[in-house]
Amino acid sequence: MAQIREIKTRMIAVGTIQRITKTMQMIATAKFTAAVQRTRATQPYTEKIRELVAAVCKDPSELDHPLVTADNKNGKDLILVIGSDRGFCGAYNANVLRKALRYYTAEVESGRDVVVEAAGKKAQNFFRFAKVDVAKFHDVGDKPAFEVVAAIADDLMDRFISGELASVKVAYMRFESNSRQIPEIQQLLPMEAPTGADEGEAGGSTSMYEFTPDEATLLNDLLPRAVRTALFQAFNDAVVSEQIMRMIAMKAATDNAAGLGRNLKRDYNRARQARITTELTEIVSGAAALS
Repeated sequence: MAQIREIKTRMIAVGTIQRITKTMQMIATAKFTAAVQRTRATQPYTEKIRELVAAVCKDPSELDHPLVTADNKNGKDLILVIGSDRGFCGAYNANVLRKALRYYTAEVESGRDVVVEAAGKKAQNFFRFAKVDVAKFHDVGDKPAFEVVAAIADDLMDRFISGELASVKVAYMRFESNSRQIPEIQQLLPMEAPTGADEGEAGGSTSMYEFTPDEATLLNDLLPRAVRTALFQAFNDAVVSEQIMRMIAMKAATDNAAGLGRNLKRDYNRARQARITTELTEIVSGAAALS
């Protein structure tokens, strides 16, 4: 009797867990759909900014802008690690944080002075546990607002131009497709010089434009805007990757709970049948003893 009661208690607990994980899967699916729409909506703008920079910059080798050409040898290297605020998202945080920690360890061992900043409570707690000082925590949330991300980018650019930072890198999960997310460390600053416009079939430039205002004035606006959009795209990719990995993890948990529930149901039926058989045997034995 005690075994049957114990199995029934476990069945109730597993059923409750299954309902919770199913609900979390549905919530993650809804958030993933919204996050994908936001990411796809920002991609054309990000790509167009890059195209404009390449079109305006006639000769990348002569580009003289502090975001591209600054050589701050005495500055520190900064890595901004984008994690999640919540768990239950599979290996999402582990993949990004381990890659960031390997980069940090390699740079420190090579003699570089590396500053770590974190976005997401999991990233902050991970580096604290690893006894790595987190210089600043950015509370962006799971719906990054462009104004918030742009403020972070502006602060990084100001510190880079002033010489405080020698480079800025971003560790995040890049979203490629529903089945492929890649942990990546992207260099944000100094920016890579644009490749310029593509050559046409006749050998001439396809971007024969006259710019007003002049090229330098346009680049002074376009290059900071390109940094902001690149960082914003990284945050959006991170959110999409987090939600899809949470959706997959919760589906796996729901399926496992369903399988465990079936096994417990089978064990319950076997124990119940064994109890009934025992009771029938006792009744028959008692009747035989009385006759």
